[in-house]
Amino acid sequence: MDINSALEKLFKLHTFGVKLGLDNVKHFLDHIDNPQRNLKAIHIAGSNGKGSTAAFIASILMEYGYKTGLYTSPHFVKFNERITINGEQIDNEYVAGFITEHWSYITEHALTFFEVTSALAFEYFSNSKVDYAIIETGLGGRLDATNVLNSIAVVITSISLEHTNVLGTEISVIAKEKAAIIKQGTKVFIGLLDPEADAVVERKCNEENCELFRLQEYINEKDDRLELYTEEIELDEWNVPLRGKYQVYNSALAVLVVSNTFVLDDNRKITHGISNVIKNTGIEGRFEYLHKGPDIILDSAHNIAGVREFLSEFNKSAGKYQRKVLLFGVMRDKAIEQMLIELGKSFDEIHLTQIDNERSAKIDELKKICFDIKIDALEEPVGMELINKFLKSENKDCLVVLGSMYLLGEVKSKLQ
Repeated sequence: MDINSALEKLFKLHTFGVKLGLDNVKHFLDHIDNPQRNLKAIHIAGSNGKGSTAAFIASILMEYGYKTGLYTSPHFVKFNERITINGEQIDNEYVAGFITEHWSYITEHALTFFEVTSALAFEYFSNSKVDYAIIETGLGGRLDATNVLNSIAVVITSISLEHTNVLGTEISVIAKEKAAIIKQGTKVFIGLLDPEADAVVERKCNEENCELFRLQEYINEKDDRLELYTEEIELDEWNVPLRGKYQVYNSALAVLVVSNTFVLDDNRKITHGISNVIKNTGIEGRFEYLHKGPDIILDSAHNIAGVREFLSEFNKSAGKYQRKVLLFGVMRDKAIEQMLIELGKSFDEIHLTQIDNERSAKIDELKKICFDIKIDALEEPVGMELINKFLKSENKDCLVVLGSMYLLGEVKSKLQ
């Protein structure tokens, strides 16, 4: 089959939903000779920052000349964005060939979209003989389809309330789910976790005899500047092209990972890896300016912690805008009420839309939440109509498209 037919079949696997558990994917990987066993992988979980941290790690390794695979999700416009080697997306022929070869097995065993995509990434990286593979979890950790790796390092970027219908409603429970990707004897790196989550990760590291590296033990903040000190490297200048102080922390965590996993200590290559992260990996959707004058900003903040991080940066310059407008769409398993309460403080208008995804919160659901918390909101069934209209507005206005990465992908796809 060709790429269009293959992707059509692959996307239909979404109808199987999210099936947490490893039996299906393990059997499929056995069927394709367990390519994941050939990978030197860094496995990354977290509520926020995992995609950015993964990109920073991959970019730094690329600057050192390593052939580096990067597996992230979801994609924005093109499926191939999920699986890259040194910034080059997986080619259509490989995707189509994989789906064609294994379609009978996939349908017979009712594999999900993410199970198939993860196996595809593992095989592609193995066959391509990458030096290292940077693998981002999908949902949670313990029962995530990527949790079949014996990684050389595990990274947990942050832990906050998300996917509460699946992962639980307490930080300690969610932390336990994410910490389950920690395997015997691996090195473990964590971002700035709250004490409750930190304690869960530390306990798991003790059980698995793992060395734990806490970012907070290697950084100093002076006059709003961040300094990172390890035995291998010292950094106090950060040329981070992704906006927001939280991205400096993500890049610092990436440096901590590479300097202690690979003993890489070339300041120049590491700083180039940070500054070249967009060019090297193609990362997008993080405080991304889609248009200037009037400003249109895209951000994939999809939970309360992400919203607060976005607003901490946005509000620094929000005073220059005459009118601040929000187009909001999100999956229904998020803490939508808390997100809208925070967002309502910073925007003059809020427009609600829904995403072409079975997990999307419907406009009626969002409208009811806004009514309950006394926020006036407008319905926007076709988000692009608002965007096209906004492009003709005053240059001093700003539109923020925020929420699910699927929403950002729809916008980017239609504009392209």
